[in-house]
Amino acid sequence: MLARLSVRNLAVVENAEADFASGLNVITGETGAGKSVLMGALRLLTGGRADRTAIRTNATEASVSAVYEVDHAAELNAVLADLELPLCEDGILLLRRSLKCDGTGKVRINDAPATAAALRRLAPYLTDIHGPDDNLTLLAPEFQLRLLTAYADATAEQADYSEKWQTLKALKEELLELTGDPERRDYELTRLRETLADIDAVNPTEEDGDALTEQHAQVANAEAILADGNSLLNTLSEGDNPIATQLINLHRPLRDLARLLPEAATWGEALEDIQERIQELSRTISGRLASIDADPAALAQLESRLAQIQRLRRRYGPTLEDVLAHRQAARAKLEALADSESAIHDLKVAITRATQDLIAAGEVLRAKRLRAIPQLSAAITEELRDLGFSQASFPIQLEALDEPAPSGLDRVIFCFEPNPGESARPLAAIASSGEIARVMLAVKVILARHDAIDTLVFDEIDANIGGETGRKVGLKLRQLAEQVQIICITHQPQAAVYGQHHLRVRKAVNDGQTQTFIEPLDETARATEIARMLGGEDFTPITREHAIEMLHQAAITSSSLPSN
Repeated sequence: MLARLSVRNLAVVENAEADFASGLNVITGETGAGKSVLMGALRLLTGGRADRTAIRTNATEASVSAVYEVDHAAELNAVLADLELPLCEDGILLLRRSLKCDGTGKVRINDAPATAAALRRLAPYLTDIHGPDDNLTLLAPEFQLRLLTAYADATAEQADYSEKWQTLKALKEELLELTGDPERRDYELTRLRETLADIDAVNPTEEDGDALTEQHAQVANAEAILADGNSLLNTLSEGDNPIATQLINLHRPLRDLARLLPEAATWGEALEDIQERIQELSRTISGRLASIDADPAALAQLESRLAQIQRLRRRYGPTLEDVLAHRQAARAKLEALADSESAIHDLKVAITRATQDLIAAGEVLRAKRLRAIPQLSAAITEELRDLGFSQASFPIQLEALDEPAPSGLDRVIFCFEPNPGESARPLAAIASSGEIARVMLAVKVILARHDAIDTLVFDEIDANIGGETGRKVGLKLRQLAEQVQIICITHQPQAAVYGQHHLRVRKAVNDGQTQTFIEPLDETARATEIARMLGGEDFTPITREHAIEMLHQAAITSSSLPSN
């Protein structure tokens, strides 16, 4: 659940903190006091769009942070691990987001740098925010279908259908690529043939890499190589008085020395070894020099080859390996296109089979949804009757689509009959804003039993209603709070009296600047706040007595609610 929300320099809030508890938390205050800022802060922490114009006047940075107490952290920790973020320690999750005037901002999750996208990944596991504008989502067919699927416990069947839908979509796209626009197909064939002709005209091989470059360098420098090599040969063995001859001439003085110095007799072996090495080196140098081609025609041929390879590398490279891979891929694709009739036949067979699999999965999904419709219709109808629609009914229709869609074979239509004698019509066609708000609340009550989110936030769910209906909405919120944490911003005293924890948002003007404060209310202050909501700032003692009585009656009613 959300344990604490801190706001700094956001809109009219300079620095405020709100502590929340389990159960029903109600937030009240005058219009314009800053209650909407709390909603804005929560939307920022769930990855909503950051707007620098929301930064408080004369401030350079705004920040919001939240502390969540997580009872079952395994699923949340799995998401954190996938995001490579620190896991929750001792069941605590810390979120922080800041925004500067230059448009930059920072996100931190469990004190580690993160992104707004990461906040959006976590949001479905933390907080469901529902404001007046969100009522319209109830009218969207996609939302209605997701609700029915969740209630039918058909998430696995939906996932199986979606996987088969993606498979079929991929096969159709592959078929379209083979049988699509004839002009595009002809263009692709021409392009591939020209590419292969261009590369095959040069016919590059792996030898056209470093080996070609080295060969070119040798031929280009052949004269210098031959000159230096022959000079070395002359010195070693072929010139006037070469080293080899000098070594031969050393044998006689060495024998003379051995007669005077016996140990010199062994030096002859070393001298012979040196002679052999000099001879071997001379033969190696001579053989290598013989392979050096100083022919200008050979150099021109190598330069031409090198230029051809470099052109291919610029066009299809940058490396020779890229050129060879490009030729292989082009040849494979050309062969596939040229011999596509067999591939087209195989794809059509695969599409037929995939379509059958999709229809079968869709039928399974449809059956689960159909079985759930009577129960969901009855459940919403029951909740609506608790919310003041004593004679309402909520039929749900499932209509087959002409073609399979990503979400299934059907579309769902939520219908509404608020008064007896009226024919049921689609919800979007007849519901007023007040009716939509109550229907949405009824839906949220049902979803709370099938959703993993432990914190629901309602911003004026009771807008455009009042009196006894407002009381019923408050009682329903209190009932829902037995299952999940509820944070509710309300202007209805009839609803606010059911809160288990009451926060008041008030504003004051200091030094010409508006400031917002959030304060928890004890029983005495709470009675005063309810009286203000009933009769304005200048309420009478009778109004206060009425507020106390409302709180008392709400407490009695709440005590009889079944707890989960």
